[in-house]
Amino acid sequence: MTAEIDDPLRLERQVCFALAVANRSVLAVYRPLLEPLGLTHPQYLVMLALWGEAPMSVKAIAEAIQLDSPTLSPLLKRLEGAGLVSRRRDPGDERTLVVDLTDAGRALRREAEGIPPAVVDRLGVGLDDLEELRTVLGRVNEAARRAALVHPENKS
Repeated sequence: MTAEIDDPLRLERQVCFALAVANRSVLAVYRPLLEPLGLTHPQYLVMLALWGEAPMSVKAIAEAIQLDSPTLSPLLKRLEGAGLVSRRRDPGDERTLVVDLTDAGRALRREAEGIPPAVVDRLGVGLDDLEELRTVLGRVNEAARRAALVHPENKS
């Protein structure tokens, strides 16, 4: 049986499939660029957040990169072990863990500045297209987050 082009269950029509494949493909472009920096992609996201606004609480980092705290904690420990960040309790609120960049973490930013243009170059997609994609994905992400609030039973 051949699937009809307008079949809503056709694999190629699924947004989740397109996002999953694009995610794997784009991360494969980042991986060799991040390896010389000693970073995984999730660690790179943490560093991007901190390069933009350090120090930050663990909660603020989790919100910025949309990752839950139990997943974030091991990333922060590895970054601390690599000498890129420090973690300390907030003296004003002992429940809050604050993450800051070390001198090495700040210095790494200069090396990382070459990552975005290298990704654009390797993808071979115009910057305008990538900006448009980022904007659309931002809208899709926000819609998905709202849907999770309306339908919390679907949240994973």
